[in-house]
Amino acid sequence: MPTIYFVAGEASGDNHGAALMRELRELWPSIEFRGRGGPQMKAIAGDGFDNWIADAGVLGLWEVIKKYGYFRTKFRQTIAEVNAVKPDAVLLIDYPGFNLRLARALRSGELAPRIIYYISPQVWAWHRSRITQMARCIDLMLCIFPFEADLYNRSGLRTRFVGHPMIDRLSPERIQVNRQPELVGLFPGSREREVRKIFPILMRVVKELRKRRASLEFEVTAASPRLATMMQEMIAADSAELGIEIKTGNSASLMQRAATAVVASGSATLEAAYFRLPFVLIYRVAWLTYIAAKIVVRIPHLGMPNILAGSEIVPEFIQHRADPVAIAAAVLRLIEDPAAKNRMLGEFDIIIGKLGQGGASRLAAREIISEIAPNGSPAIA
Repeated sequence: MPTIYFVAGEASGDNHGAALMRELRELWPSIEFRGRGGPQMKAIAGDGFDNWIADAGVLGLWEVIKKYGYFRTKFRQTIAEVNAVKPDAVLLIDYPGFNLRLARALRSGELAPRIIYYISPQVWAWHRSRITQMARCIDLMLCIFPFEADLYNRSGLRTRFVGHPMIDRLSPERIQVNRQPELVGLFPGSREREVRKIFPILMRVVKELRKRRASLEFEVTAASPRLATMMQEMIAADSAELGIEIKTGNSASLMQRAATAVVASGSATLEAAYFRLPFVLIYRVAWLTYIAAKIVVRIPHLGMPNILAGSEIVPEFIQHRADPVAIAAAVLRLIEDPAAKNRMLGEFDIIIGKLGQGGASRLAAREIISEIAPNGSPAIA
């Protein structure tokens, strides 16, 4: 019975992993899944799969250091499980701090299973020299950005571009709705630590915008009820002055109703581009994490729309530059300057067009089966 051992360590990896599992199971019904990931993956895989994301999905250097003992234990357990299961392949999804080390350890072990990496770690941003090392321990890289395939293949790492799974996930979320010209969307991130750092800045941005344009309305989307409650507590003292409406989930709706937005760096920036929502980008982390990132990051932009465009098409306000007055001015420009807004939307159309026409998970599943199936079986429709 064919078996794939998955390792995903964050909520986004759980989303991608679950979509990939569904496609693999449809193409090869007898396939079994083991490993560790999140609740969506476990619901498909069943027993023998560890839902560890609540503990594993940490953000920032200091947070990882504090949980060093936990990750060391999980690392050893994962190697032992792979050796016991003897899967046809180990499939690693993003999560480079853990998964790249795991790939090296598995390659140097006695079993040395076939290793496939899905959702490429962004080593091109911080350590391109690692690509050559990766080529020695990864059999196949499945990437979601076209420039990654060119880069990795030149370095000897066999790579396939399968398209971005976001296209399939967001396509059903499209709604027929007119944008509300006075509505500003606020997207402070999906992790508690992000929200605690970023939402207070957004509150000050709202105050600045209200001074300059009293007719504006503000809505924030919370990734979970717990984060919604946390934000309600943060605005409690100024709720009347701020007038921020907090809703849980369904960020896609807000992205299609708002006239403009302030978006925390992350997957939401590409989602905003997909929905043609003009926005400015904000991010702030612990200073230790920021300093460490500045030492190693080798690219001029943080937001993926800017990386794909090769220029700052979306204004970035990072760390000490996340000044509420400057952010408010950038938001107002997108509302009041149609030419600036349309230039941004034109760039969004170009970069989203580079991410494929859909079917990324199905194409990734086909590549995986072709890699591990004996004699090209099963027959893939």
